[in-house]
Amino acid sequence: MNLYKMNWMQVEAYLAADDRIVLPLGCTEQHAYLSLGTDSILAERVASEAAAPLGIPVLPVLAYGLTPYFMAYPGTITLRLNTYTHIIHDILDSLVETGFRRLLIVNGHGGNAPAATAVAETRALLTSSW
Repeated sequence: MNLYKMNWMQVEAYLAADDRIVLPLGCTEQHAYLSLGTDSILAERVASEAAAPLGIPVLPVLAYGLTPYFMAYPGTITLRLNTYTHIIHDILDSLVETGFRRLLIVNGHGGNAPAATAVAETRALLTSSW
């Protein structure tokens, strides 16, 4: 189930029974003749198909990532490392504040590896909440 298709009352009811959620990470970059959204499309698809049988909500894919090495290709969009880690931290903080405790990240782009550091930092800061 997609979180963005749920209302807050449905999320509240879900959280009364379960605290898991999935965050797909993608990017917008060149992929030769494939779509600029290939990494995002695949991450969201894998996340949705894996979570569906378990009834776990999936967040909307974060379609922007770290792709500075592909900026020569029109349509590529990159974030600065600082911006990216701040976005990941803000997402995690919001999830924890609203009651989610277990998060699976489905990373569709190798350049997004710093997300793992953001997760570790957030977990270390919020150990009592997790």
